[in-house]
Amino acid sequence: MRLRDKEIIKDLEKFRCLSRNDIIKLHFQGVKDPINSANRVLRRLRDRGEIEVITSQAPYVYACKPSPIKRDSQKIPHYLEIVQVYHDMAQIGTPSTFIPEPKYGKGLPEPDIFTIWGGKPMFIEVQRNTFTSAVWGEKFARYRTYFHRKDWMREPWQGKEPVFPWLIILTQTRIAVPDGLPLKVFQIPGIRHLLHKGASAEKVTSKDTKELMNP
Repeated sequence: MRLRDKEIIKDLEKFRCLSRNDIIKLHFQGVKDPINSANRVLRRLRDRGEIEVITSQAPYVYACKPSPIKRDSQKIPHYLEIVQVYHDMAQIGTPSTFIPEPKYGKGLPEPDIFTIWGGKPMFIEVQRNTFTSAVWGEKFARYRTYFHRKDWMREPWQGKEPVFPWLIILTQTRIAVPDGLPLKVFQIPGIRHLLHKGASAEKVTSKDTKELMNP
């Protein structure tokens, strides 16, 4: 199997699924006629039984075979939004770490993304639907529990001085954040807004912006 084929399959495993356009952005940049090139590679991988196609989406969506998701899964748009967050970040600077839906254990946070970007560790919640205050209350309680358990201090990505990741909520609506939450929370409509001072509900300082832009 060619190296690019392996990398495509690796990304399908990582992101659960990718649209054809996502695959072009990730693996066919700078290629002459990227659409036809991608179509040929994806057709070959499909014919060999390495991947499968979900035709209910346009453009088509691809997943590993056997697929970890159902063809009619309601989470497909959510997975694709996670991929879009990666694209948005990569346009500014490629994250050194990007993990969709990391697992920390029962009763602990279930973020959509853990990433290290510009030297900053972050949890990202991608809000496609409007959740109730009770749902958000439980989410914040999980982050509070994780903070006080201090397991995060032993994560392999930590430096000499352990830091708790920022919590980034990508949302179009304001969410009530509990008082006394022991972590930084930013509510922004898109990831680019994190780089503009004062764009979020909790202002990003010029120092934070500088650190993000100059890791």
